[in-house]
Amino acid sequence: MNPWSESLGQTKMMMEVREAKHLRDFRLWIEFSDDSVGERDFAFLTTECGPMIEPLKDATYFARVFVENGVLTWPNGFDLDPIALYDEMKEAGLLRRAGAAE
Repeated sequence: MNPWSESLGQTKMMMEVREAKHLRDFRLWIEFSDDSVGERDFAFLTTECGPMIEPLKDATYFARVFVENGVLTWPNGFDLDPIALYDEMKEAGLLRRAGAAE
């Protein structure tokens, strides 16, 4: 199978986060390696359990997000798969081309 093709709406190519900016609370602006950009609310993390997620429930800590090797990452080592994130945002209609009118 060609790793650069899309099948069943899921991204099969290497997708990375190029840049992320904290906007407010649990909302991030994210730019992907295919020049797509969008905003995503991660407030759902506040309802999740686990030692890696607990610190992210604090909005100040959540704001410390950074991009490491193309992945959204937090200081405690928690990260989010960029391909799954891209697919979720694309399916929800949250992505647009960088520079496109909003």
